[in-house]
Amino acid sequence: MIKVLEVPTAEDLSDFTEILWRHQVPHRVVEQGPVQELWIAPEVDAEQVLSLYRHWRSGGDMSRLRRGGAGSRGAFSPAILRRTWFSLSLILLSALATLLMGFGDNLDWMRRFAIVDFQLRGDHIYYASLGQSLADGQWWRFFTPALMHFNMPHLLFNLLWVWVAGRAIEALHGRWVLLGLVALSALASNLAQFWVSGPMFGGMSGVVFGLLAYAWLWDRRGGRPPIGLPPALMPLMVIWLALGFTGVLESLGFGAIANTAHLAGLMAGLFWALLCLVARRR
Repeated sequence: MIKVLEVPTAEDLSDFTEILWRHQVPHRVVEQGPVQELWIAPEVDAEQVLSLYRHWRSGGDMSRLRRGGAGSRGAFSPAILRRTWFSLSLILLSALATLLMGFGDNLDWMRRFAIVDFQLRGDHIYYASLGQSLADGQWWRFFTPALMHFNMPHLLFNLLWVWVAGRAIEALHGRWVLLGLVALSALASNLAQFWVSGPMFGGMSGVVFGLLAYAWLWDRRGGRPPIGLPPALMPLMVIWLALGFTGVLESLGFGAIANTAHLAGLMAGLFWALLCLVARRR
């Protein structure tokens, strides 16, 4: 990180740091004896942060500032791409896996990503057991079903939320936090859906529910830095889950819905948020 400011500890920076969080500027305040230092992430424009501080210190009107303006250098700037490469890799891998399996038409590639291997013999499909897959060292099958999608709207919807929520979590909380969240959500949703419906499923919706649940609970519990997604997303997710379990969505033409995967992903996201909140406050 880069140090941009040094002021006496007697100066209260809490209001200013709240403004930085609101503008999604990754930063840290460190006390060093009689002074406190403001550090920012490398991709943040230091001059804009200093200008923002001077404006705040002089009593200027902060309500007219554009959200994100203090630290934004563009979503595709090299610094931002370096900071969120895991989210972008997840998007590319999911798109590639879906194209390779032809949205479910290419069974040879689909076999490689499904939670267990299978073979088509005549009119019957024969599945390997989960235990056999583990014995063969095919541990990746716990996670790769999340990369598979069976239609374009499903793919685009999920990858849009990875772009929005995944990149925000990675930029503000770090790559390892997002990696753990994605791994736990994928594992929980894939195993839960396999237990309920068998091996023929796919999609990153469980992971998306995990991302949104993590962001909601983190901000709800006052975690810092806040992620800043709309809090109304949680009620919408719960309503969507309820409609899915009642069969309303299928009757409206949405097709088969992996409701169990959604619920398991949501619970995994809440659990990960609690773990991270406890770890951050120790």
